[in-house]
Amino acid sequence: MGCDKFEWALANLPQGYTEGAFMGRRYGVTLRRSKDGRRTSLFARELSGKDIVSFNLYRIRTGKAVLKPCEMSSEKVAAFVSGFTPSAH
Repeated sequence: MGCDKFEWALANLPQGYTEGAFMGRRYGVTLRRSKDGRRTSLFARELSGKDIVSFNLYRIRTGKAVLKPCEMSSEKVAAFVSGFTPSAH
């Protein structure tokens, strides 16, 4: 998946806590964005299982985004962000 698709999907996730689905499983997701827009963190936990997705994204001075997954692959993070669907309330 390209960076543009990942960043678009991330930008469209709601800030704060939300629940939704990924690959047929329910997750609780907490997304935080810094006020200056330079840091984004996401922590997701499968609600009836053991899966976790966690990362920090930093925007450096050049504007480039640097993804720092927490003990998982960048591919897993990208797949989750692009495939997660928040529940409609």
